[in-house]
Amino acid sequence: MSESLEPARLVPPGRILERELEARDWTQRDLAAVMGRPPQAINEIIRGTKQITPETAIELGNALGTSAEFWTELEYQYRLGLARKERRGDDDQITRRSRLYSLAPVNELIKRGWLRATESLDELERDLCRFLKITSIEQTPLLEGPFRASGERGPEYGATVAWVRRVEQLASLQEVAPFDIERLQRAIPDLRALAKEPEQIAKVPKLLRESGVRFVHVRHLPRTYIDGVMCIVEGQPVIGLSLRYDRIDSFWFTLMHECAHLVLGHECPPVDNLEDKEALSGGIEAEADQQARRWLLDQPSLQHWVKRTNPYFGRAAIERFADNQELHPGVVLGQLMFDGTVTYKHLRMLLVRVSPFLSDWMEPTL
Repeated sequence: MSESLEPARLVPPGRILERELEARDWTQRDLAAVMGRPPQAINEIIRGTKQITPETAIELGNALGTSAEFWTELEYQYRLGLARKERRGDDDQITRRSRLYSLAPVNELIKRGWLRATESLDELERDLCRFLKITSIEQTPLLEGPFRASGERGPEYGATVAWVRRVEQLASLQEVAPFDIERLQRAIPDLRALAKEPEQIAKVPKLLRESGVRFVHVRHLPRTYIDGVMCIVEGQPVIGLSLRYDRIDSFWFTLMHECAHLVLGHECPPVDNLEDKEALSGGIEAEADQQARRWLLDQPSLQHWVKRTNPYFGRAAIERFADNQELHPGVVLGQLMFDGTVTYKHLRMLLVRVSPFLSDWMEPTL
């Protein structure tokens, strides 16, 4: 961090003016007469009790053969130096607060109860460092694990890290069986079978935990645009969902996407910015997308049905195909929307909400 140099001693503009008068062998009354000002005004400037205004700076420049800017700059630097000396402690606190608020959306974290509300800056700094898993506010917290988020909007790094940290925090409170990747692979068809009826979603966390995968739901933070994450806590995998889109299609695609990261053995090195994260994880995100699509829908059957049905994607047609695939019609509709086959306004009544079936896994809204 760069530091500006400050003079060891502040020199008031009146001192410079006094030396100018001495060099000319003028008295204060002489200068007052030249400028058409009361002698008292000149005396107050020299003693530093009266500031040099822009109008006075112009008159001094004309009287002494200098620029007006010379006097305004002297006055500005002197007053700025005084202000810095008077509030040096306050400025240090403002700098610290600025750093805290650049690391994470502090007010939102306090509002949600993720951080304690406190008047003590020391306590706030200590709590935030502990929450973000850093030892100093000069550190940048690392983002680990692949996550699925909007590619069109620019997520805010600090908010994204805070959301993932909350997922990790809640996951650490869960006790699950040792992770068994083969058991998870065998459980994928059982998970997919739950996508037929919305109420079956309530069984998802238990099925994941039996394979050693912790499941956490944390409402998304503003400016994160994040749908889900796969991370590791205490050596065991965690799938965290935000339900940013509280819809059956988004839930199943995001869940299968995060499961794909685990089954495919995806890893993403820790990074301290979203640009590197996107560059490093772009390939595995696309691979997880494709695997999730294959698990949810038989792609050749979908392509054949779309070609045969286009452009008449009515409710009855979608429900018949979904029944044939043993899926909720909202999952099929979501795939059609994502592919651009139908618009996002089409038959939205099929996109049922899933949060009512995950109430036991949701944090209370403060």
